[in-house]
This record gives sequence, C-alpha cells and structure tokens, in this order.
Amino acid sequence: MKIALASYRSKEHSGGQGVYVRNLSRELVALGHDVEVFSGQPYPRLDAGVRLTPVPSLDLYRADDPFRRPALREFRSAVDVFEFATMCTAGFPEPRTFGMRLSRLLWDRVGDFDILHDNQTLAPGVLALERRGLPLLTTIHHPISRDRRLELEAATGWDRVTKRRWYGFVQMQRRVARRSKHILTVSRVSARDIAADFGVLRDRMRVVPVGVDVDRFRPRETPRVPGRIVSIISADVPLKGMSVLVDALAALPREAWSELIVVGTPSEATGKRLADAGLVDRVTFRSGLTDEELAQLVASASLQVIPSRYEGFSIPAIEAMACGTPVVASDVGALPDLLADGVGRLVPVGDIAALGAAIASVLASPAEAAQMGAAGRERAVATYSWRAVARATADVYAEVIAASGRTAPTREPAMAEVRNLEEQQR
Repeated sequence: MKIALASYRSKEHSGGQGVYVRNLSRELVALGHDVEVFSGQPYPRLDAGVRLTPVPSLDLYRADDPFRRPALREFRSAVDVFEFATMCTAGFPEPRTFGMRLSRLLWDRVGDFDILHDNQTLAPGVLALERRGLPLLTTIHHPISRDRRLELEAATGWDRVTKRRWYGFVQMQRRVARRSKHILTVSRVSARDIAADFGVLRDRMRVVPVGVDVDRFRPRETPRVPGRIVSIISADVPLKGMSVLVDALAALPREAWSELIVVGTPSEATGKRLADAGLVDRVTFRSGLTDEELAQLVASASLQVIPSRYEGFSIPAIEAMACGTPVVASDVGALPDLLADGVGRLVPVGDIAALGAAIASVLASPAEAAQMGAAGRERAVATYSWRAVARATADVYAEVIAASGRTAPTREPAMAEVRNLEEQQR
C-alpha cells in the first residue's frame, strides 16, 4: 500500500508522537509498504526507506524558545497570521493549522496514496481530504479532554482562564472525531473514553496497541544501580502525577532509595516541591536522550515508577517491561491491563502513602523485582513488538480502503517478513 502518515508534531522522546511515527513507519516499510510521513515541527527522526515531507509551521512552541514572536518575514500566508493570533490569545492552534496546511499540500495528490493515516490531528482540513476521495484512518491515543479536565482541576485564578482557552482545540477534535468513519486507538480503555468523551460509536473504532523496540529495549549484562528509580514524562503536567511521586519519596527513609532520574523537563512547581522536600540533590532531570541512551537508562534502574493520573496507553510501561525493569504504577487507564498478572505493582491513583510503600517494598525485595521484570520482558516480546503492531495496523488499512470502495493493492511479502515468518515457524 502507498501510505501517507500525518502527525502535526513529532517529538522524538519516549511518550512522544514521534516515537509512534518513527517505529510504525519503519515496520510498515519492512513489510513492503510505501510510507511518506507528513509532519510539522519538531520533525521526526525516521529510518531508511521512509520519506519525510515537512509541513512547516511558525514553530511557536519550540523547546528552546516557547511562545516566540516570529519576525515579520516569517509570515507567508493567512494561515501563519491565524496561527500567531491564536497563540497571542492563549489558544493552541497547531492541530487546526496543520490540518489546513496538509489539506493544501495533498489536495492534488490524493491519487498518490491508498490511505491517509492521521496521528491525532483531528482537524477539519484532514476530513476535507477524505471528502476529496482519500481513505482516512485517524489514531486517537486518548481523548485530550482527559488532560483538559485534570489541568483545569489543578488550576486557579487567571491560570484557569488561560488553560480553558489553551484547550479550546479539544472542542474541534470532538466534532471531527464524531464525523470520522474510522478510528484507531491503542487500548480498550482509550476506546471506552473516546466513546464517552467524544461521542464516537464503538463500532467505528479498532484497537491496536503501541509497540516497543524489543531489540533495543532489553535487559543488560551490567548490574542495575541499587535504589535507582526512573520515571518518564512527556510533559510535567498534573496528568503525569509528578507531585505525588515527589511527596511519596519525601516520606520514605533516605536509605529506601538512592536516586530518581526523570526523563523530561521539570515545571516550576516541581522544582519548588523538590526544594521544599530537600530532594534536589537526589533527583535529576534528563532530556534529549537518544533511543539507545534511554534504553540503557531504563535497563539500569532498579524500578520504574508511573504515577500518572491517567494513561490511555503507556509507552514507558512497555519499554520498562521490555528491559526487564519492574514497574510500580497508578491503577488508571490502560495500566492495569498492561501490568496484570504479576508484571507490575499497582497502587490507587494519587495515594501518596500507597505509592511510597510499593516503591519501598519492591526495592527491598530483589526476588520479587526479578520475577516482575522477567514476566514483563516475556509479555513485551510476545505482544508489543512494533512488527506485530505494523501488521495489525496494515490489516485495519485494508478494511478502511475496502470500505471506501477502493481496491487495496496486493503484494508479495517483503523478504524481511518472509525470513521473520520462517524463523517463527522453526
């Protein structure tokens, strides 16, 4: 199949949209499909055989200069003006403006592709391409309405007003989701929440989990660092539960754990909380890690903690499982399914005492930790490899193309797939 894979932004780090785009596109190509990625900034890092067509924006939220003021020469269209004006009024325009730009870019190219796979943009411009005749499948990892609800609960005063304005794009995504014929999501929990929050009929959704590179994320021969805890956050927002983790660690005896390494950037609130708790010298934050550096870090930890208040899925959870690293996590979203049957330890969401007790218990029980790690590795390899995810996703593509009235192309299996199947049969 000829696949257009679209993502309005593609962060490379764990939990980011770029992880999904990079790994899925690589495995689709290995299965013999042709993939062209369309992305706004930050652009994804892609593997050989996958083409990237940039869809540049004003890049108003770049990591080194967020909420920047572009020079006048950077404005080249009415879409640019709209994008900047929306940011200036505390809104988040990227999904809508990416849809506008993508629609213009692909308007005369709909015949070049068998399907357009949209990675959670959910913008009217993307729907316009479907009306133009291009079969469309939209991935919703989880409804952003969950993020909105939790952030508004945590906000006060003027911050609450600006947060409500920022999340104004969720109303657009809800309307587009209701009009979307085919939706792909990553877990049964996400499907349930999409139906509840966005009003999407369950029979329009298919579930295919997110994958993990089980060759890179694997147990290492180097011994784990005693007492080292790792936590991975895509953004330090209330949804990720960093405040609960900091308070739980602050309540433990110093000898219960040695260090916490957080993959991500701390918010001002988290920095103050750490200072007040006297933990600044024991907690470090890292960002910009390569995949290999991240895999080595996760495999070096004695424990990974996921204190989130919601997870539609959790790439960090399956990365830890693949590394044989035991996991303590909140009992929310998809985490109970991912970590069931002894793969991880679950605690009530937001329960500081329970989280601290679970952390101390696992760190003090090497035999239990090793058993959890081995069970996690086995499940990750059997269920969450990116090759399995790509095969299942391609099957959904075929369904969407057939429903559109087009004929899905047939192909001979790629040689890499043939070799893989032969190895499995042995």
